[in-house]
Amino acid sequence: MESFYPPAAASNSCSLMNGSLGFLDEEHDMGTTIMACVYDGGVILGADSRTSTGTYVANRVTDKLTKVAEHIYCCRSGSAADTQAIADIVRYYLDVHSIDINEEPEVATAANLFQDFCYKYKNSLSASIIVAGWDPHNGASIYAIPLGGTCVKQPFAVGGSGSIYIYGQVDKNFRENMGKEEALHFVRTSIALAMSRDGSSGGLIRTACITQDGVEREVVPGNKLPKFYEA
Repeated sequence: MESFYPPAAASNSCSLMNGSLGFLDEEHDMGTTIMACVYDGGVILGADSRTSTGTYVANRVTDKLTKVAEHIYCCRSGSAADTQAIADIVRYYLDVHSIDINEEPEVATAANLFQDFCYKYKNSLSASIIVAGWDPHNGASIYAIPLGGTCVKQPFAVGGSGSIYIYGQVDKNFRENMGKEEALHFVRTSIALAMSRDGSSGGLIRTACITQDGVEREVVPGNKLPKFYEA
């Protein structure tokens, strides 16, 4: 079986100084900013789009919002390969489960599947996941699954390397029963603030609004991001 991880470079230290491209052999890592927020009627997920390989930006427009069911998405941070593999496996299990019960799966079911894999293989995988969506039994809900496999239901969640810069921002400005536009502004402003401070976050902002009626995807390009200062 092919490994998730590329072969280690002979020497990654000081590779740039030696004129080599050893940093390109490092694992693709989504040092990132991901976020989800419940609002009145649904849930909003958001993420930046930068994927890095060491100090090298491997992809500027990565889609870190991954569909696992009709009304359930996940935000991925950590190893790109690990999180993509886990999301694919969970999507398969949810497809089988929905056929078995003859209805859409619950968000809690998806979160428990992610938790099972993240906890069982916590020593082998680098994966931090936010699962969010809408189901007919529980409505809109969010589950945060950080490194290690803990699963916590929350009204909003942030993750990735950029999240450490915005805990004060989200704690101060989040409130329950926000409208859709207010919640979108809250998510986009928070992610843009993290992107302006975190070197591993960048690119553009992707959002997904999930309600009973479906999923609405939007993109905010880099030149349209909220600004917090003028040069």
